[in-house]
Amino acid sequence: MTAPAIRDDLRRWQQALRAQFPIVTGHPELAYLDSAATAQKPQAVLDAVQTYLTGSNANAARGTYTWANRTTELVERTRERVARFLGDHRPDRSAVHFTSGTTEGLRTIARDWLPRFVRDGDEIVVPDADHQANIAPWREAQRLLAREGTHIRVVPMPYQSGSGDYDHRALAERAGPRTRFVATTHVHHVYGGDMNVQRIRRAVGPDAVICLDAAQSVGHLPVSVAELDVDFVVFSGHKALALPGSGAVWARQARGPAFTPGGWSGTPNTVGIASLEAALDWLDAAGLERVEHWTVALAARLTEGLRHLDAYEILGCPLSLAADSTVQRRQGIVTLRHRAIDSGDLGFILFSHGFMVRSDNHCQGDAGEKTGSVRVSLHVYNTVEEIDRLLSVLASLQ
Repeated sequence: MTAPAIRDDLRRWQQALRAQFPIVTGHPELAYLDSAATAQKPQAVLDAVQTYLTGSNANAARGTYTWANRTTELVERTRERVARFLGDHRPDRSAVHFTSGTTEGLRTIARDWLPRFVRDGDEIVVPDADHQANIAPWREAQRLLAREGTHIRVVPMPYQSGSGDYDHRALAERAGPRTRFVATTHVHHVYGGDMNVQRIRRAVGPDAVICLDAAQSVGHLPVSVAELDVDFVVFSGHKALALPGSGAVWARQARGPAFTPGGWSGTPNTVGIASLEAALDWLDAAGLERVEHWTVALAARLTEGLRHLDAYEILGCPLSLAADSTVQRRQGIVTLRHRAIDSGDLGFILFSHGFMVRSDNHCQGDAGEKTGSVRVSLHVYNTVEEIDRLLSVLASLQ
């Protein structure tokens, strides 16, 4: 069976967007397939950075002159922009704080908010097969709280065998009245699956706080906090087409104390914030539903082709591989292993053919994969032709 055809109108839309990425069009011989690590930047984002740095660069909330006032307005305007982008219909009841990225955002919640929320004997759920950034902060918080005499129990998030999905039924059995906080991931950075976070709420009840690592979803697909009953959404700007060193924490402010980062805030990354505003504007204009549709279609094309190559193992839910699969499709992340070639060697081989992929253990936690793998992660600038060429090279290594 061949992968389903991609509509001509969608191809034309994608070609117009791809042309807006100078690094991509400037290197037509290369295929960048590592967007889960960082995404490339469209010209509109580069222009916004240049305009800010040459037109009104100043510190925010410090001076009273024009450039400082413009920068302060930029910071506050982008807070509101993040809330709108996340579908927050009640921004008066929530808060947005800028961080250097997802890792720092999660650490800030663990360091500055969690100690004010939990009590001795409480439980928190940690996803030990997800990214280390969504594991280490909570383990560190447990150790720091213990030094101060507050002992909390860490409950490992249960997973379904062989798929990488959360086991929501098992979680419901493990959760109890002392389950106060749950760390989750929206889209898994290795398996590529939407982790069905809405089922987490049903499993743990109405009172537990849910913190969502949205590093692989914001900027890749529509994310609506109005539909997701979570309390924190944390993401990195650089994976959403903005500059490195930018990111945000959205806090619902409905369960537990209000989220306020501790300490003196210092100078914000104003140029990163300028790039984030431009990136969110660009993504909205492009249409996130279409962006998701495109990357899911490319991932389906890749998995359908790999399914017929016996030399390869595809990580994640095996039922989602076929083009006619009736289960939920994985997002634009496909991770694979060659049964005879080391993942590091495979990465070098693919680069020799012009493909830039990630080849290692992908910063996964201790409960995750023990053997390295090659991850192909896609964004709107990737093409059908790149996927077909990749499959041809992979087939030649059978």
